[in-house]
Amino acid sequence: MARKEQKPVVGILMGSDSDLSTMQEARSVLQEAGVPCEIRVLSAHRAPEDTASYAKSAAGRGIKVIIAGAGGAAHLAGVLASHTTLPVIGVPLDATLFKGVDSYLSTLQMPPGIPVATVSIGKWGARNAGILAMEILALGDKKLSVFLKEFKSKLRQGVLEKDRKLQEACCG
Repeated sequence: MARKEQKPVVGILMGSDSDLSTMQEARSVLQEAGVPCEIRVLSAHRAPEDTASYAKSAAGRGIKVIIAGAGGAAHLAGVLASHTTLPVIGVPLDATLFKGVDSYLSTLQMPPGIPVATVSIGKWGARNAGILAMEILALGDKKLSVFLKEFKSKLRQGVLEKDRKLQEACCG
């Protein structure tokens, strides 16, 4: 029996296909939890009308959270946020000689009324953006809430196991 494809609830956008290896971190953590997402390349500067159209139509298509990764001037998340009331999470990317600091500041410094949740630069940020999107969705999804509790429990267990091994190695 063919499995019915679920409609995406998270949109992952990036300014260039060269950003895919980083933004894949958000996608993979969402997929691990079974959260359906879509992934697109759109640009605040090179395709502004298409980017605005995406943001304006997202909620009507079932998207509940948008994750946007961009480098350099990093206006993608802000442009998306200016055209929707959905939560937008910005992932600054290390795309220039400034090593992502320029992207971080551009994503972080949004004017009042156009909030963008900003995570850390690069792959860690993309992964955390996926987790933050799940935490937002889990407010209305009991199964996802349970998944996140188990996910964080596994993180804790991993740290405790590393501590145990360290204690055995140096103190044991």
